[in-house]
Amino acid sequence: MTITLPQVSVVAPTFNRREVLPRALDSVVAQTSGDWELIVVDDGSTDGTAEMVEQDYPDIHLVVQENRGVSAARNAGIAQARGEWIAFLDSDDAWLPEKLERQMKALEAQSGHRLCHAEEIWIRNGQRVNPATKYAKSGGHIYQKCLPLCVISPSSVVMRRDLLEETGGFDESLEVCEDYDLWLRVTAREPVLFVEEPLLHKYGGHPDQLSTKHWGMDRFRVRALQRVLDESLVTGEDERRTRETLIGKLKVLIEGSRKRGNEELVAQLEPQLAEATIER
Repeated sequence: MTITLPQVSVVAPTFNRREVLPRALDSVVAQTSGDWELIVVDDGSTDGTAEMVEQDYPDIHLVVQENRGVSAARNAGIAQARGEWIAFLDSDDAWLPEKLERQMKALEAQSGHRLCHAEEIWIRNGQRVNPATKYAKSGGHIYQKCLPLCVISPSSVVMRRDLLEETGGFDESLEVCEDYDLWLRVTAREPVLFVEEPLLHKYGGHPDQLSTKHWGMDRFRVRALQRVLDESLVTGEDERRTRETLIGKLKVLIEGSRKRGNEELVAQLEPQLAEATIER
């Protein structure tokens, strides 16, 4: 018997979002391209998420695990995926119906790219808003544009499985900025494809967003930047800009930590800053 594998595996991690998860799942079911499988990873929810998925979406592949964080949830879904391409969908976002079709056609037309992302529509507290220019999306060799902050949304991404394997997937030691970390490792290697058409709704403003739970997000970004340097992923101008960005973020973190009276963190960061400022 011949087993037909899906072209795209959609990985949707979730934690205690039973009320909004159907919006995300329905947006996948409504895709105009049907060559996909959907893997929902319930990361230890206590609100009946798994029961709802089993009852209302019996054809979806459900993975249930103890709460280990969004990176571990995504990696668990990737491990179960059968498609050559992996797409991600955060449980509070939703795709437009032609999202996968548009991206797969773009990747076919410009073969050689192994990651494609797309423009998005931002919804904050129920209202459409225009994101600041610092979040502007683009394609090509965008490594330096990725240094200040994350400019690729996980929910917009379709990427080749072999690229995930080469880059090591999501870093489970990072509580947040795990996407920033991965996109640095990807864009340091190769250009990415960008579809300028908005293909998803990105929702925000709700209290359980990870970005609202952690002060000093740059604490996690400096770890990602340091990893790029330690693993010699970049050279030349990319390396110089990486070190410059790392130094700037370390200085801001040290100043902020002093204001908070967190001398322990200051003591950890100052030697890193001293090392980063050594002329190479």
